[in-house]
Amino acid sequence: MINEKKIIVVLPAYNAEKTLEQTYNEIPFDIVDEVILTDDLSSDDTAKEAERIGIRHIIVHDKNKGYGANQKTCYDKALELGADIVVMLHPDYQYTPKLIHSLCYLIANEVYPVAIGSRILGKGALKGGMPWYKYVANRFLTLFQNILMNQKLSEYHTGYRAFSREVLEDINYEINSDDFIFDNQMLAQICYKGYEIAEVTCPTKYFEEASSINLKRSIKYGLGVIGVSFLYLFNKAGLMKSKIFAGKI
Repeated sequence: MINEKKIIVVLPAYNAEKTLEQTYNEIPFDIVDEVILTDDLSSDDTAKEAERIGIRHIIVHDKNKGYGANQKTCYDKALELGADIVVMLHPDYQYTPKLIHSLCYLIANEVYPVAIGSRILGKGALKGGMPWYKYVANRFLTLFQNILMNQKLSEYHTGYRAFSREVLEDINYEINSDDFIFDNQMLAQICYKGYEIAEVTCPTKYFEEASSINLKRSIKYGLGVIGVSFLYLFNKAGLMKSKIFAGKI
């Protein structure tokens, strides 16, 4: 805990057997109270590995539901367990768990309600092996989204995020996509509600075992980002009333 706030790390997992232990071992348990792993019906032994290394809360989907759906399960369980701060960390070791302190202290000290690890603030993306075409796409989509949403984030596409309980209870993440665009929809919801987002420089690692989407799905994701940006703009202008920005009922 920090300032008596319960911290839970959630690991949305899919075929993470080879990298799970390394990720788990770097989680700072001096402040982290619980870890939840949700396995989206992996084809490897991710769930067995999670049990072997001592993760107490393991949820295995009965079918492959998608990246977004996996996160929904994570957040629902974290809130059920009484989390005050929830950290979403990929178990593929692409992001270092050593930044959990930095992300959580910003929220626990009520400086920001949301904190994300940005690969773009420093030189972490290209230095860590991000393919150049993904870097260019990241920069273009971020600029496009900042203009349409009137924001100043360095990137919207990081998979390393920490949220206060208040934020998770306020936004309607359940209505979002079950696919990869879930992440972008969630940040758009947070911005729409007026929550400020802190960014912490984050190194990243690209290697064979690290998860990555192929070109076809990357294009689909990019088009989805453009769609979310316009949806945000139209809702802010009062031209539309989308359910994803309505909040929980």
